[in-house]
Formats: sequence, C-alpha cells, structure tokens
Amino acid sequence: MKTPGLLLLFACVSFVPEVKAQGTFIYDQQSSDENQLGGGVADITSSQPIGQSFTPSLSAVGFVRLYLSDGVFNGLGTTVYVNLRANSITGNVLAATSPVSVGDRFVGSVDFLFASNIAVTPQAQYYFQPVVQSGQSFGVYAYNSFGYSGGTAFSQGIVVPGWDLWFREGLYVPEPSSAALGLLGAAQLVWARRRRFPVP
Repeated sequence: MKTPGLLLLFACVSFVPEVKAQGTFIYDQQSSDENQLGGGVADITSSQPIGQSFTPSLSAVGFVRLYLSDGVFNGLGTTVYVNLRANSITGNVLAATSPVSVGDRFVGSVDFLFASNIAVTPQAQYYFQPVVQSGQSFGVYAYNSFGYSGGTAFSQGIVVPGWDLWFREGLYVPEPSSAALGLLGAAQLVWARRRRFPVP
C-alpha cells in the first residue's frame, strides 16, 4: 500500500466517533422485573450485612441489577457497589462490582457490572450484598410477595422469611466499541487491497 493510502487509512480510523459501548444482558435469576418493583425499601447502611441469596442456573455471573431509592433529599448522592459472596451473606467475597454513583433524589434500577463474568457453580447458592462506598445511604427495594424460590433476603445478617430484594442477575456481554469496529473495518480494507479485490 502506498503512503497516501496509509495516511487515508489512519485518518479514517482516527476520526471514528467515540460512542459508549452497549451490551447485552442475559438474565438468569430474578425476583421480579421492572413491571413490579416492590412494596418496601431497606436502608443499605443500617441493615448491613444486607443482601439476597440466589441460586444461579448459569456457570457465571456478570451483573446484578438492583432498584435503589434516595430517601433523604439533601443534595447528596451515593456510590454503591455489590459484593458476590459464597457460603453465606458474610462468606468469602468472590468479586465486587465496579462502584456506581447516583445523584440526589435518584430512584431507579442500577446495573452493577463485574469486571468480567465470575465463575459460579450452577444450582449452588450464592449471595450478593450492596455496600455504600461513599456518600449518604440509599434504600434498596424489597417485597414480601415476589416469591423467589431460589433464595431470600437478609437484613443485619439475618434471614428475612418471605422477603426478597428486587433483583435481576445474569451474564453481561459487552458490544465492541466503535473504535474496535473501525479498526476491524480498516484491517478488512488492508486485506482486500492486498488481495487485489475491488474495494467499494
């Protein structure tokens, strides 16, 4: 390839617009979905260790979605992460999600993503625990009518019979970024030119 061609290729790749990559959520276990949010809110900080046991059917966990609510409108937000634990709500931490910051008066679902899908044993029970990293405490939605059969809610380390946190969990498959797609297209362009195929 001649130098002008290389410059053109570099220019095309350099100006690929940056777009936040989206991904695909593959749901495994859930106590409910966005059509039914629940009838109670538990304070994350004062209820520690708070969480939910669940029984995955897949061999990995990539995300946990929780429904959070600010109960004190004081101009402060919060930063929360989720621990994935084995054996009990206070058992070994297998992994922690990246922390997520939400602002004052926030009410809604939040996706907590692990850096990669965390290997688990299907049909074994695991536990997730929301933790406030900084800022004020927020509430997490719970309800006594979800009827999730694979686990139960915990508050202050004690089982809360008949209650579940509102949650969804499963695998997260990130889509490639626009820059990666641009590089892939550039590589195909180079390959096509070397093979002397016509390039549209």
